[in-house]
Amino acid sequence: MDNDYECYDKKLNQTITFRKVTFDDVGRIHKWMNEDHVHPYWNLNVPLESFKAHLKKALADSHQTLYMGLVDGQMMSYWEAYWVRGDVVEKTYSSSPYDQGVHLLIGERVFLGKGYSLPLLREMVRFQFQSLKTKKVVAEPDIRNEKMIHVFKKCGFKPVKPIQLPDKTGLLMFCEREEFEKRWSNEPLCYPVQSNL
Repeated sequence: MDNDYECYDKKLNQTITFRKVTFDDVGRIHKWMNEDHVHPYWNLNVPLESFKAHLKKALADSHQTLYMGLVDGQMMSYWEAYWVRGDVVEKTYSSSPYDQGVHLLIGERVFLGKGYSLPLLREMVRFQFQSLKTKKVVAEPDIRNEKMIHVFKKCGFKPVKPIQLPDKTGLLMFCEREEFEKRWSNEPLCYPVQSNL
């Protein structure tokens, strides 16, 4: 999960890009964490200095990679792609060594409610499946977040069970490679910038 990903989405008529977060992004991500549509689910609406410490720790965590999501070059979302092994979610089901997970938020309000969540999620999951040993991507959205649960389902995730995590009750969801590829095989091809997962 080290390289950027980019594709042109024919339905959106826009380019979707994921690039790795750097510490220079801290101000923008902190602003997003304080948005009313974000903080009830992320619980990171903390003072900037506290968030700087949080982001430094997250960037140093080798089991995950943080991404900024862009649409036509405009930064608008934040993503955490992680390996399940070594994460708290690992203990909630019988995981395989190459299972991956994903967290996301749409930060910029102008992009809310306009159909961006699904194509972005689809491309992030496609990006994660470029690791050929990965057969499953998991998600555990806050069980109250019905809008995101709906988007995960449309992408190909199936609800498994509610799980208790340190900061929330999540809904464990699985997206199996076979189901994902079957669902999206007729979608226009997307062209990664480069990848050596």
